[in-house]
Amino acid sequence: MTMKTVWILLVCCLFVISQADQGGFDVRHHLSTVTRYSVSKDVTQNLIEGSNVPSECTPIHLNLVARHGTRSPTKKRLRELENLAGRLKELVRDAEARNLPSDKIPGWLGKWVSPWQGKVKGGELIRQGEDELYQLGIRVRERFPTLFEEDYHPDVYTIRATQIPRASASAVAFGMGLFSEKGDLGPGRNRAFAVTSENRASDTKLRFFECCQNYKSYRKAKEPAVDKLKEPVLNKITASVAKRHGLSFTKQDISSLWFLCKQEASLLNVTNQSCELFTPSEVTLLEWADDLEVFILKGYGNSLNYKMGVPLLEDVLHSMEEAIKAREENLPPGSYEKARLRFAHAETIVPFSCLLGLFLDASEFEKIQKEKPLELPPQPPKTRDFKGSTMAPFGANNMLVLYSCPAASSPKYFVQVLHNENPIALPGCDGKDFCPLEDFKAKVVTPHLKHAFNNLCNANLDDPKHKHPSSKLSFWSWLLGSSQKTEL
Repeated sequence: MTMKTVWILLVCCLFVISQADQGGFDVRHHLSTVTRYSVSKDVTQNLIEGSNVPSECTPIHLNLVARHGTRSPTKKRLRELENLAGRLKELVRDAEARNLPSDKIPGWLGKWVSPWQGKVKGGELIRQGEDELYQLGIRVRERFPTLFEEDYHPDVYTIRATQIPRASASAVAFGMGLFSEKGDLGPGRNRAFAVTSENRASDTKLRFFECCQNYKSYRKAKEPAVDKLKEPVLNKITASVAKRHGLSFTKQDISSLWFLCKQEASLLNVTNQSCELFTPSEVTLLEWADDLEVFILKGYGNSLNYKMGVPLLEDVLHSMEEAIKAREENLPPGSYEKARLRFAHAETIVPFSCLLGLFLDASEFEKIQKEKPLELPPQPPKTRDFKGSTMAPFGANNMLVLYSCPAASSPKYFVQVLHNENPIALPGCDGKDFCPLEDFKAKVVTPHLKHAFNNLCNANLDDPKHKHPSSKLSFWSWLLGSSQKTEL
């Protein structure tokens, strides 16, 4: 082979690699917590080589904590998109008045109308979201057939959801998949099942973020600082997008267009409109800014963010202990709980994942056990493990499966942790996904139990420095202000 031929082949290879890199970028993988479950479920970051669970070990109980499926934009965001349509027409008119070459103006921009135009209510589970949870229910039953062979009873298969409709609708969709062909209703042989919810003002297991006064104060105080951290990214991207297209975009325009991109790409699979305003490097920066907000306000940025979720962690552990008690006492099938299935929000799944220490290395895990702060996720192009798209996409879930092993084995009970249905490393269990129950309790759960929920969330309420209203006023404040809150 001549040197000339070698160079030609090398150039061709480089060209192919370059084209593959350009074609390989899919904005749908970079939407933080607006990412669809089907896009996120099997990404490499989630996967480890799962433990070989001994064939003699059998699953005896399942805990599921899941986020609702894909939903429509909320009422407040619908108004923002309506306003954006008028603003885009204004920008195009201004560009035409300046005789800007038409090829610089994206063709869709001046005639765009919101796909949700005319809607006055939002935030509901959409059909794709229903299907996400329905299919998840089917897969869970197929994966753990012995757990779901019993006839349905609400005390055997407990299904709980928050009082937010998209969460309870997700629970229903999941249950329809889980119990499909198990009843006599309709051509799908469905069956009725119960979904229970606790009052929003007292649901410390699934809506602890709404019940924790100190967290609400922290979040309100921290949000302006988070906006400040994100501001340089928005300023930089606003300048570059405006220059590239010759349009007078403001920072608010770019913020709204990024929101639109996430909705179009995730809900509608449309990636050739608003998303094409941004380069891949700009998308990864915008994604990082969104993840930064999740980290600081919901995740490892403050120990209160996740320690207020301890009632949920305690509930998970209690259900395991009850399952072990039933097995040790040889209770007959159908007389004890085999699965506890919960459906909530990103504000639930992110803190719960943090309590388990997911997406941390061993040194970072030691820090959170000692309530020490972690460094912020590094800015691209540096890599990071904390990503909203993998930690809390629509339909995100953590499953904790309790296994019983032969009586002669020691230890006898193990917990396997699955994140989005895949084995995930537990730093508290030496980076394994299959952990002796006693180790799980001692190294993952117990260090979080030093603070009671009320001490964490409602301590010093009488101290004037905190300026918290009385409990009666707190309830009415919550009632009047709850409609303004947006759970993801």
